[in-house]
Amino acid sequence: MNTVSHRAQFNAETLLVHCRRMEQLKGNALHMPSALLEPDVLCHLELLLNRGYFPLQGFMGREDYDAVLDRMALADGTFWPMPVTVPVPAAVAKSLEKGAMLALRDQEGFMLAVLFVEDLWQPDLSREAMALHGTCDPAAHPEVAQLLQRQDCWYVGGRVEGLHLPQHFDFTTLRHTPAQLHRQFTEQGWKRVIGYQSCTPLHAMHREMLLAAALEADAKLLLCPTIHPARLADVEHFSLVRCHELFVRHLPKNLARINLIPLPMPHAGIRGALLQAMVLRNYGCSHVLWPANTPELPETAALRTLAGLPDQEQTGEALDARREVLDIVPMRATPRVYVQELGIFVQPEEVKPEMTAVAMDHAQVMLLLQQDAPVPEWASTPDVLEELRRAMPPRSRQGFTLFLTGLSGAGKSTLAKVLYVKLSELQDRPVTLLDGDVVRRNLSSELGFHKEHRDLNVRRIGFVASEITKNRGIAICAPIAPYAQPRADVRSLISCYGGFVEIFMATPLEVCEQRDRKSLYAKARAGIIKGVTGVDDPYEIPEHPELIIDTTEITPVEAAACVIDWLVNEGYLQR
Repeated sequence: MNTVSHRAQFNAETLLVHCRRMEQLKGNALHMPSALLEPDVLCHLELLLNRGYFPLQGFMGREDYDAVLDRMALADGTFWPMPVTVPVPAAVAKSLEKGAMLALRDQEGFMLAVLFVEDLWQPDLSREAMALHGTCDPAAHPEVAQLLQRQDCWYVGGRVEGLHLPQHFDFTTLRHTPAQLHRQFTEQGWKRVIGYQSCTPLHAMHREMLLAAALEADAKLLLCPTIHPARLADVEHFSLVRCHELFVRHLPKNLARINLIPLPMPHAGIRGALLQAMVLRNYGCSHVLWPANTPELPETAALRTLAGLPDQEQTGEALDARREVLDIVPMRATPRVYVQELGIFVQPEEVKPEMTAVAMDHAQVMLLLQQDAPVPEWASTPDVLEELRRAMPPRSRQGFTLFLTGLSGAGKSTLAKVLYVKLSELQDRPVTLLDGDVVRRNLSSELGFHKEHRDLNVRRIGFVASEITKNRGIAICAPIAPYAQPRADVRSLISCYGGFVEIFMATPLEVCEQRDRKSLYAKARAGIIKGVTGVDDPYEIPEHPELIIDTTEITPVEAAACVIDWLVNEGYLQR
């Protein structure tokens, strides 16, 4: 492991340097290359600087990186489950050499730290994906696609000296460093603390589960809402934290507190759980609460199976097996079920045959809210439900995007125009039409038609549609969008804010050529133009669109009626 020289230049509790050293580094920055850090790498940097990643002193070099992938340990044998790396573009990597200094900056260009380059290499991302997620198929795991997008990147390793922690303007009173929490725990006499990280709001079932754990361990509770680094400005992030604040009000006084830790809940199965336990330990927790298997909605279980994620039982066993090296006590919390005859929550094994037991987790609460159905009084507290209704309304009041994709001449633009009129007539949410040709003339006028520019055009459309959806409007997009990956990226982006409805216009190529209103196909067949989708450029057919429409034998009005019926059946529209 790297050790920091000149230890006196640092503040005692962080890797932030003192003022004199800071001014020296700022002066040197005029001649340093820079790296703008991605949101997840900013989280890594913050945990390095505030010592949440103790004992790491910087970003991993290749030897440590390889050892972590192979055996979950640094090169010197110190246990560590996940790589902590800085990816940089090839252009930046070419300007670096061992012994150089690299300025680490946030997305706005503000310098946060300096990395002293000790190693530089181009990683095998497929190998990393296999080690972390058990697959290198981007369709099989939610994190693999994001990792593999780093093609042509290089990793830089070396110790860091920090100038500032990343700036946060939200919930500043809930953001304490490990040293600050340790001090506060001591002042309050908290000797045992159970850390619990949750990516969803907490309800009545969680209250019973947490109270039982606190009683069992004779401990206090540190509740840590999961931070998604790319979505800190989203309504969902603010609502999650507010729901935790409301939840704590229903616990006994001085039993629990909230702290935002910049560690997203990684979908890395056991490795992610082990890293989470280590970070909670560094933040002062003596115990980590890991739920046992919970009742899952069918679609949740299907996603878990598709991604090959371990279940909670397997994760709990891994935590137990490494209890000594983690230096934290893992606890398994069994979610409670509600017995209607008794009016109380009990453990599932306590349910007798004559009892009526109901399981109600957050996913089921949200399903009821999305359907605008009543939630049982025993399932949650009124203030949490009110916050969820305000932040995440039912589908009939959410924004959504209709994403029409298909060959030129398939009927996308005409159907989009009809839908624009019909949706404006049927409801009061604002409707925006993002037709492919109109976008090309305005938003993407400088782009060509090779693959990279086509992908960029689709992602631009997706970004605009996501902003419309986030603000509870309706976006109708009608690009050709021939490639699967940009469509998947757009779906992932928009689905965070509301509905995403992919409509595959499946009109056959021969019908599209007969229409050929723009003479694209004729020019392509004559060799006048190149890169026409369906002729000399591929169209990747969507695998799981919400709707498939072939306009060969139906009118645009009939096609629009099919879309409207689907939206009504799915709850996005009311009649």
